[in-house]
Amino acid sequence: MSGTAANLSQHDSERELLTGEAVALELRATSVILRMAGGIIDYLVYLVATGLFAWGVFSLAIDLGLDEALYAAVGILVVVVGLVLLPAVVETASQGKSLGRLALGDRIVRDDGGAISFRHAFIRSLVGVFEIVFTGGGLAVVVAMLNSRAKRLGDLLAGTYSQYERVSSAVPPVYGVPVELVEWASTADVARMPDALSRRIAQFLRQAGGHTASTRERLARDLATEAALYVSPVPGGDPELFLAGVAALRREREATALRLERARLDELQPTLAALPHGFPDRG
Repeated sequence: MSGTAANLSQHDSERELLTGEAVALELRATSVILRMAGGIIDYLVYLVATGLFAWGVFSLAIDLGLDEALYAAVGILVVVVGLVLLPAVVETASQGKSLGRLALGDRIVRDDGGAISFRHAFIRSLVGVFEIVFTGGGLAVVVAMLNSRAKRLGDLLAGTYSQYERVSSAVPPVYGVPVELVEWASTADVARMPDALSRRIAQFLRQAGGHTASTRERLARDLATEAALYVSPVPGGDPELFLAGVAALRREREATALRLERARLDELQPTLAALPHGFPDRG
């Protein structure tokens, strides 16, 4: 496998999550740029809210004649409430959302894709005071650029990351078996492929037009070499046409299998829903 194909495989594994039924889900992490934009919106709101809260608390303290020696403790309390508790409560109540994330379409989730709890949100907020407020966001950006999911230090400690949820409404076109391979498709045997390889082939076919000619040819050749292990007979000719034919053939056969399964379940439904023999129908 070439270095480029290996990178594609590694990239797939980083974005893949296996459910309890061993079904692979592809999750997309939010980029560093989008996280920066969302963070700026959020912390502007939190800083303004903290400033208003501080003004109200210190005004009350002056009216009550509070000892000036206690002002430092009041200031710490204001910072903790405004920059630690408030973001943690907002994230917990909204299940990982915030004003900035609502605007940009991302959500904070656990590493396994589940919803965060108050513990996760509190750790992120507490560390965020140091890495975002005290360093102007510089530390958070540096750490996020050093890992594949753009995690900041608070995410690393809490076991969370930012999942991008905004999906394009454009539906990619679906093509059938290329004309040159119709005769081959009628007798070809395509075995079950690894899920990662199937996704890489689908990704290549979607993005082939964006590659240079040399890169497109090299990726097609490498993927065709891998896919050939699961196909018999292997047709000659253009590797990209071969990949398109394999993808279309697998899709058609899987769709046929699903239709047959549904038809079989429909046939069995009266038997499955029937009462046991001799059992009276009281409904």
